[in-house]
Amino acid sequence: QVQLVESGGGLVQAGGSLTLSCAASGRTDSTYVMGWFRQAPGKEREFVAGINRSGTSTNYGDPVKGRFTISRDNAKNTVYLQMNSLKPEDTAVYYCARGDLKAYFLGPNDPRGYDYWGQGTQVTVSS
Repeated sequence: QVQLVESGGGLVQAGGSLTLSCAASGRTDSTYVMGWFRQAPGKEREFVAGINRSGTSTNYGDPVKGRFTISRDNAKNTVYLQMNSLKPEDTAVYYCARGDLKAYFLGPNDPRGYDYWGQGTQVTVSS
């Protein structure tokens, strides 16, 4: 079992910044990738960013490239999502997820590769 707890969401004005954190606990040894997804009301879940176990490879969804940065601190079992230049369309519930071996083959942007999900944290960007 793996437990994921997100934090850091909130309300911010357009152009502002937020940093989300995801603390992992439990059996994290079989983790291949950690990812962030988001879901806005009435929309499908969307890939935001992913990072491999060593932190040497990252991937981003097109809408956030150049604005968001994913990183991890393995000593703390924590993954971060630094979000800059936020836009109203970034408003969503953001979820942290753990990818196992399936994610290695499916790619970090496929939610089918993730087997544990956090409870989500709300990010609201006002115009």
